[in-house]
Amino acid sequence: MSETSAGDVVTTAAVAAAGWRRAGVAGAAIGVIAAGAAAGVAVERLTVGRGMRKKARLALDASGPYGSLRGLPGRAVADDGTELYYEVDETEPDAGKGRAGASAPAGSGSRRRRLFGRKDPAAVTVVFSHGYCLGQDSWHFQRAALRGLVRTVHWDQRSHGRSERGRAQAQGVPVGIDQLGRDLKAVIDAAAPEGPLVLVGHSMGGMTIMALADRYPELIRDRVAAVAFVGTSSGKLGEVNFGLPVAGVNAVRRVLPGVLKALGSQAELVERGRRATADLFAGLIKRYSFGSRDVDPAVARFAERLIESTPIDVVAEFYPAFTEHDKSGALPAFSTLPVLILAGDKDLVTPSSHSEAIADRLPDAELVIVPDAGHLVMLEHPETVTDRLADLLVRIGAVPAETR
Repeated sequence: MSETSAGDVVTTAAVAAAGWRRAGVAGAAIGVIAAGAAAGVAVERLTVGRGMRKKARLALDASGPYGSLRGLPGRAVADDGTELYYEVDETEPDAGKGRAGASAPAGSGSRRRRLFGRKDPAAVTVVFSHGYCLGQDSWHFQRAALRGLVRTVHWDQRSHGRSERGRAQAQGVPVGIDQLGRDLKAVIDAAAPEGPLVLVGHSMGGMTIMALADRYPELIRDRVAAVAFVGTSSGKLGEVNFGLPVAGVNAVRRVLPGVLKALGSQAELVERGRRATADLFAGLIKRYSFGSRDVDPAVARFAERLIESTPIDVVAEFYPAFTEHDKSGALPAFSTLPVLILAGDKDLVTPSSHSEAIADRLPDAELVIVPDAGHLVMLEHPETVTDRLADLLVRIGAVPAETR
């Protein structure tokens, strides 16, 4: 017998929404999301007891290898003094083939000279930028596949992962995507001060790359060899409906920023609530992270851990930046470069139509829409993302074709 009765399941959504309604009008909108999440975990709650679910989470945490890869640590300093944590994975000593141009496809010599400008160029560095409420470990599969083949840099955005909480934000300065672009420049200066670059960004990380191009177009022109945008957007995120009905999404848009700000001011209380309602949050995370039903439970749990590790006040701090984000004007900076644009066809956070809009501005880019994939496509369908990324690196001669 399950510890959760059918009656409990029927009332879960109402109870979740009622708790939010005490906050007033804002609670009604949040209640829509809470009720949906409760419905999404109903079957599990009917068939699996609470104690068993907790044991399963602990077992997955203990056995899953995800997020265990580590590299040479370093710290960059942003323009407001915030310390940004990064790790470098160097190439293996015998991986000389991974140097730019060493094993490039036939006929690419002129491109190599144009991009890298010298006979014996420095090794390509692939810089991975992660998304909102995630961390550098969200690239686990791609990092594992490329390890030893090409030099990579993985960093945690300010206030995420092992990076310091934004110092400017501690003084009340709102965080914006432009700030993240300057942060990326600081990481590049510290971790890859010379040589060609490949920039890879997921969601907020892709926006960070666009902000970098907007502020430092000469860096893109002189050093960037290729770019990959994964599940990201160049603007108009305020129009995303998150899979909600019209009435629900309009209410959420009106009140969510205020609700998040209020929750952020009560961070300790809210964090206790998150732990107490772990199943509810797991349902939310699964719905908005993945598009297929057969996601590896260990991968789903890994995504939960990444998102749960982001403090609620950081969640609240960053959210307004996305509705203000508009970097479509920066996209032409990438027009002469090999560009990969990839998205899941069931992404509810940055829908694939946003990737198509980027491709419209970059008609020579490769556009890949992955079937049955949600927002965390690099975790849900890692082989597809890694293969496409490897193709991009082969095209510019960063890795030899045979490594695929």
